[in-house]
Amino acid sequence: MTGSHLQFCTFHLAGLHFGVEVPRVQEVLKSLEITPVPLSLAEVQGLINLRGQIVTAVDLRRRLNLPENEGASPSINLVLRGEDGVMSLLVDDIGDVVEVSQDDVETPPETLPPSIRLMVPRVYKLKDSLLHVLDTEQTLDLHTSAVV
Repeated sequence: MTGSHLQFCTFHLAGLHFGVEVPRVQEVLKSLEITPVPLSLAEVQGLINLRGQIVTAVDLRRRLNLPENEGASPSINLVLRGEDGVMSLLVDDIGDVVEVSQDDVETPPETLPPSIRLMVPRVYKLKDSLLHVLDTEQTLDLHTSAVV
């Protein structure tokens, strides 16, 4: 962060442009082998082995109640650090790191589905898109339902 600016690691999911604060991102990895977990929550895709550390992989499309990614390339693992440890979010594609002014923050548009608005407390207008800032703690807290 520099002055009144924030940096976000951006990614795409179901045609939407999302971002998470750079300090929350541990790493970005191509598709990894995921071991399914029987009887787990629907949004839990499974577990990945990250150099000996077992990490929960969350299907962000399911978490945000978005349509399945039919026939697309394997998801990218966006590994985030949260209060309860490390977790991987499965996203469609990784974008760039963007810097925005804190003064340009806006509330999410009413047109966003409630399941997304619950996880996106603020947005920023970029040159060609709207950056939906993901509340990582809310998103990683699997005890909080995104379905409204």
